[in-house]
Amino acid sequence: MFSPFDLPKGILLLITDELSSPAEFALHHCLISHIKEQTNSLNIVLSISEDLTKWQSVSAKSNVNLSQQISAETFHFINVSLALENVKVAATPFYALYEQIASVFEKASPERSALVILDDISALEWMGYSISDLFRFCRALRALCLKNQATLLIRHHIVTPGELDPLFRHLHSLCTYHLEVQPLNSGRSGAVSGQIALHPGPTAPSPSTTKLRSRSAALQYRLTDSSAVFFERGTSRGVL
Repeated sequence: MFSPFDLPKGILLLITDELSSPAEFALHHCLISHIKEQTNSLNIVLSISEDLTKWQSVSAKSNVNLSQQISAETFHFINVSLALENVKVAATPFYALYEQIASVFEKASPERSALVILDDISALEWMGYSISDLFRFCRALRALCLKNQATLLIRHHIVTPGELDPLFRHLHSLCTYHLEVQPLNSGRSGAVSGQIALHPGPTAPSPSTTKLRSRSAALQYRLTDSSAVFFERGTSRGVL
């Protein structure tokens, strides 16, 4: 999964980004790779910021037809905003959403390789949901994914670079790895769009077989029309 880092399955990957270096490409890259590499896989996208059309459009550029995946029940798109509209019990705002996700797992074969993407948790906080409710939902979602041996990706926006907000601290306590997408200190250029660092989380195995990257050794990337090209710092030559 996310081949530049060869991450293991069944993890919780916390992906953070900033306004000038959005991480949508990483989410789409993971989804497309999982569909292509894992036959008859199960893929669930919980989206707050982007509609289904956007996911279909991006995937189509990599020759992945999400409409066919939906028909085959290998791809499930859940509009989180709509799922939360009719919640009547304020004390448990995410219960119905959790049950909807759980029902997808119940209907799927347990042998399937599964991927769940939550994009993005920050938008729910901006909509007024409390950090404690969001943390409880993510903790329950993580437990559900562990039970079903599914990989979970959660994207969180860093509003003020360099500051660790309370929601980030809560999410970080759950994660296996933290993928940090940042702009270059010198600003975006035509050859380089940004850089990616990979840090171990509190639940990362020790010793880790995954190659970690500090900010000083971050992998750089360049966005293309269909995906992204990754390369070592200062080379501009693709490593993938």
